[in-house]
Amino acid sequence: MNRTLLGALGALVLVAIGLFWWQGRAIEAPGPPPPEPAPTAEPKQPDVLPSADVADMRGPALPEAIEMSKEQKRFARYDRNNDSIITRNEMLSTRVNSFRKLDKDGNNLLTFEEWAVTTVDKFDKADANGNGQLNAAEFATTRSPTKPRKPRCNC
Repeated sequence: MNRTLLGALGALVLVAIGLFWWQGRAIEAPGPPPPEPAPTAEPKQPDVLPSADVADMRGPALPEAIEMSKEQKRFARYDRNNDSIITRNEMLSTRVNSFRKLDKDGNNLLTFEEWAVTTVDKFDKADANGNGQLNAAEFATTRSPTKPRKPRCNC
């Protein structure tokens, strides 16, 4: 008996919530359009351009350039719409050119072959005898060039 009563009460509560939600989303009918403004007589334009003495006048001050830190410059590069928030699309937009370079057939789908094209090209260039295998000497040619180290200051 209690379960039936609680079930009926719960159903009534849900129906009431549904009705309030449905009425809250009702669209109001638009009212009549506003009246059109009365036409006014246009003032006659003078034939002579106005002049003013601007000898002692000063315009507004020019904006000053702000020195930004390295991190602020980096943030500004990503924040395309200058709303001080970087969205996912803004963050990924810097990678579009790199993606387009890899997507050889231009279908916006990156296959494994397209993704690995640089590695495949590097392998083919290093495989001097063309047998599809790299020996130690051939593999050594695939190493990235190292940057010369700067000597540490021993002050």
